[in-house]
Amino acid sequence: MQSFTAKTLSGLEPALAAELKALGATGIRELKRAVTFDGDLRMMYRANYELRTALRILMPIYSFPAYNERNLYEGIREIDWSELMRVDDTLAVDAITQGEVFRHSQYAGLLTKDAVVDQFRERYDRRPNVNTAAPTLRINVHIQGTHCDVSLDASGDSLHRRNYRRDTVDAPLNEVLAAGMILLSEWNGKSNFVDPMCGSGTLPIEAAMIATHTPPQIKRESFGFFRWNDFNRKLWQEVKKEADGKIQTPECQIFAFDKDNRARNATSINLMSAGFDAIVRTDKIPFEKLEPPSAAGTLITNPPYDERLKMDDIAAFYKSIGDNLKQRWAGWDAWLISSNRDALKHVGLRPSRKITLFNGALECSFQKFELYEGTKRE
Repeated sequence: MQSFTAKTLSGLEPALAAELKALGATGIRELKRAVTFDGDLRMMYRANYELRTALRILMPIYSFPAYNERNLYEGIREIDWSELMRVDDTLAVDAITQGEVFRHSQYAGLLTKDAVVDQFRERYDRRPNVNTAAPTLRINVHIQGTHCDVSLDASGDSLHRRNYRRDTVDAPLNEVLAAGMILLSEWNGKSNFVDPMCGSGTLPIEAAMIATHTPPQIKRESFGFFRWNDFNRKLWQEVKKEADGKIQTPECQIFAFDKDNRARNATSINLMSAGFDAIVRTDKIPFEKLEPPSAAGTLITNPPYDERLKMDDIAAFYKSIGDNLKQRWAGWDAWLISSNRDALKHVGLRPSRKITLFNGALECSFQKFELYEGTKRE
């Protein structure tokens, strides 16, 4: 058994913890933008391949106090890097620093790289090269005050890159954020799903992945752990085969609509890339003219915030969203995400839940509206 850290976006920690529990991980603990867990090599492979709300999976290898630059350099030198890589391999360092001691993460990363390289140079009179794009070993250094944690990045590229996006419109949702929104909504993949302002289709595609039990990394060709010394190809193939074997035909209908022809086309291209063009129905229809599917379900959408797309009257736009929800979407659960909290007030409906999430650097409110015929009491 080994401890791991799954990195995520702020606000998605509960969804990630629930995913890890469903995978069978133990020792699950929510942190800020991360969840730690215990598992074996199989669990680490599964976490990379199957988690929808993780950005990276890190494997901690060493911790030590660092009160100054010399402590950091010597602490990194205490690790026997020859057990983890060869002199002909390449490395990259990602460093994050918080506190008064180390204020510049780039400099901490440079010190780490120097310590690793110097150890090889002393032993072999040669040194490994740096490759920031596709290194043999990606080292993660996290310094909080005077506490330094060193981890290996098992993922390589960020796990939000699902490799299905071929076309985009303005400000596409991060795939991990989209999946997290759907999981937080508690949509179960059995009732209808609608995104009436689908942009480039990220929410409907992530919904289709959930409904069909498709692993989020099914299109990825490589992970960071592929290049590790202890990579077990047979075990990896077993993990992948088992996860892919759970893919099923969806029990629901998924719809992606947008008033913009450019968005509809981008969504269609991405659906084909993801292999869901026969599963998700897409069309060019403005929200105010959209007739809901006959069976109720969940509506989740990412409307313009005004920061993203300038609109003459953002308040009137959000009011029209609320009016349409009240008049046409009775029986549905509707979720809206927006960084414009003032505009959300003009929806004119009382949210039953509010969750703070981040879309890039924008702090957003993800709000649930339970839509009833008449009043909730009735």
